[in-house]
Amino acid sequence: MKQSIKKAAVIGSGVMGSGIAAHLANVGIPTILLDIVPNKLTSEEEQKGLTLSDKVIRNKFTNTSVQKLLKQKPAPLTSKSNLALIEAGNLEDDIAKIADCDWVIEVIVENLEIKKQLFEKVDTHRKPGSIISSNTSGISIEAMAEGRSEDFKKNFLGTHFFNPPRYLKLLEVIPTKDTSPEVVSFIKTFGEDVLGKGIVLAKDTPNFIANRIGTYGLLVTVNEMLEGGYSVGEVDSVTGPAIGRPKSATFRTLDVVGLDTFIHVANNVYEKVEGKEQEVFRIPDFMNKMKEKGWLGSKSGQGFFLKQGKEILELNPETLEYDARKKLKTPALEMSKQAKGYSNKMKALVYADDRAGNLIWSILAPVLSYSAELLGEIADDIVAIDQAMKWGFGWDHGPFETWDAIGLEQSVLKMKEDGISVPKWVDEMLANGHRSFYKKDGGTTLFYENGTYKALEVNPKVVHLKTLKETKGVIKKNSGASLIDLGDDVALLEFQSPNNAIGLDIIQMVNYALEEVDKNYKGLVIGNQGKNFCVGANLAMILMEAQDDNYFEIEMVVKHFQQAMMNIKYSSKPVVAAPFGMTLGGGTEICLPTSQLQASSESYMGLVEVGVGLIPGGGGNKELYMKHLNSMPQGLEFDLQKVANKVFEQIATAKVSTSAAEARDLHLLNNKDQISFNGDHLIHDAKQAVTSLYDAGYTAPVRRKVPVVGETGYATLMLGAHNMQYSGFISEHDLKIAKKLAYVIAGGNVPLGTEVDEQYLLDLEREAFLSLVGEAKSQQRMQHMLVKGKPLRN
Repeated sequence: MKQSIKKAAVIGSGVMGSGIAAHLANVGIPTILLDIVPNKLTSEEEQKGLTLSDKVIRNKFTNTSVQKLLKQKPAPLTSKSNLALIEAGNLEDDIAKIADCDWVIEVIVENLEIKKQLFEKVDTHRKPGSIISSNTSGISIEAMAEGRSEDFKKNFLGTHFFNPPRYLKLLEVIPTKDTSPEVVSFIKTFGEDVLGKGIVLAKDTPNFIANRIGTYGLLVTVNEMLEGGYSVGEVDSVTGPAIGRPKSATFRTLDVVGLDTFIHVANNVYEKVEGKEQEVFRIPDFMNKMKEKGWLGSKSGQGFFLKQGKEILELNPETLEYDARKKLKTPALEMSKQAKGYSNKMKALVYADDRAGNLIWSILAPVLSYSAELLGEIADDIVAIDQAMKWGFGWDHGPFETWDAIGLEQSVLKMKEDGISVPKWVDEMLANGHRSFYKKDGGTTLFYENGTYKALEVNPKVVHLKTLKETKGVIKKNSGASLIDLGDDVALLEFQSPNNAIGLDIIQMVNYALEEVDKNYKGLVIGNQGKNFCVGANLAMILMEAQDDNYFEIEMVVKHFQQAMMNIKYSSKPVVAAPFGMTLGGGTEICLPTSQLQASSESYMGLVEVGVGLIPGGGGNKELYMKHLNSMPQGLEFDLQKVANKVFEQIATAKVSTSAAEARDLHLLNNKDQISFNGDHLIHDAKQAVTSLYDAGYTAPVRRKVPVVGETGYATLMLGAHNMQYSGFISEHDLKIAKKLAYVIAGGNVPLGTEVDEQYLLDLEREAFLSLVGEAKSQQRMQHMLVKGKPLRN
């Protein structure tokens, strides 16, 4: 029987359990959330006359957790409507309901005996063939399954999600000796394709892969700070983006995770290892004192850092008092900033003899050595370890990729000089003439394993545009974009300007791509693999031209942009955009006219131009209005004014979706648009969408006139804007922008219900955009955004 997961149960409704339930709901899986029944009433509940037998009390823990999902930040749900897929229950009244579930996930207290008691109950009620898993981070998976039925053992494994489950990509899968290989294979495929996770197979060892190495690395860093006389702020200033790690670096990460959680995870390893390794996992005294004081980090308001007003103070570990935050500044850091590429940046740091170089080397070398020592114990290959650290801890490069970047031979020599042990297999590897853990063979990546190199297995849904360009070449490119052959007669237009900002170069490539696709391809994908899809138009260029009074140049660019968007809309071949991350302003304007969107689940879309004193200029107002109109029920009368009001409000408030699901609620996506939960599959999914549209006999949409609310509608829109100004919510300049926007949305001075051509609306939009570009206050807003990175209210 082919395995599928149509319904799931999560047992344990704490932050992690409710987060996993939310993520299952995000992907459309109905989920039962179960927890224990309270054993006593609060005084408030007693006053209400409630008893322990009332359902509201019996389901109290799960009901509370479910409601918290709506308030948590970052939001665990991609859309509030997903909450309807989570059913709250309790372990006494509702345990039998797991008989309807295909997957039961345990997320209860980290106590082996309690877990075993729970699994005995689960074994009684589950249906044969259903998958059972534990989200433990420290207890032996094998030990949990002792005494269970044969079918239970065959379908049981560890599935260790990282918190928060919606956002962190890593899912460690830990089979036991009895787990069926088919179950492991199914969970791997399901995890990647449906849950959007990066799956790593781990061994049943303390803390598995990522937490074992990550905790070790954090404690090595803490110890080096104490021994080397560095401050908390100095360490964080060099252990973040400077070495390819997240901005939260070391101590900010600990504040976010929570010191109590971190100590629990570290102690879990400390109790199960010995010798030198155990000493590293010993929690320093000052951290235990912090825990006693309740200085746990973000959740308690202070930890390694304390915010006082606008100032952020750092903890002095010796005095346990807070001082002004310090940063390291050394020649090595400056050289690293100037260097090109990760390898050169890292070499400039790790081999430098100054305070930054010494610190980085002292915390990096032991982690590299430790990762190599654990190979075979925690994972079967170096790839699993590298991927776990990238997906679980947000490292740009895993330990073995980092080792390659700093030069394996050179670093091993330095390690030996410094008395850092190097595992025997690494010495043997070098002795046999192998100089790196990874190497390329054409478009294939090879990795070192047991004396030879093996090809890295890649899911066929993972497309690497960099590799594709290296192997298949580029059809055409300019400074802003490249046109690439994706294979199977589908082309891809990739933006490559700074921040993927739209300028004339990208606009020219859009038009070239559409012509080339019309002649030689089935369709076009617009997508890239940068940090964000597109953050909008080239604001610096617009401001510079405006300050030079070069409005003719600005009008020409806006006109070309509008025309290119119309060319996308009415292309004879399907055009599918693949937005992800920040898709703002012009980035959203490129998406709106396409034949279909294949959006990453984590797409933050919106027309945000009012934040820089402008309105959308590339057809965004018109397209969003038309999307709203097209969402209205066919054949039924509706209030055109309500549609105009909604679009006006959305653009005037610069509303940005917090997910692709919310973008659909905002009509930035429609019902035929698709969502990819695995960002690594986005380009593949978009390509499939193009092929499906082409094979279904795609034809360009018919150009239709657009009904508008006209003069009376404009007056209604402005009434709302004036009320906001009178109430002090918007400034005089905000009102001026609102007037221009209202005029465009309303369709100008025409009677209510007039049907106008799209070009007429584009002309109104362009005129309004140009008039605002000339405003001194709009220019101040643009300048402020470019310099400070945030909107100015003037």
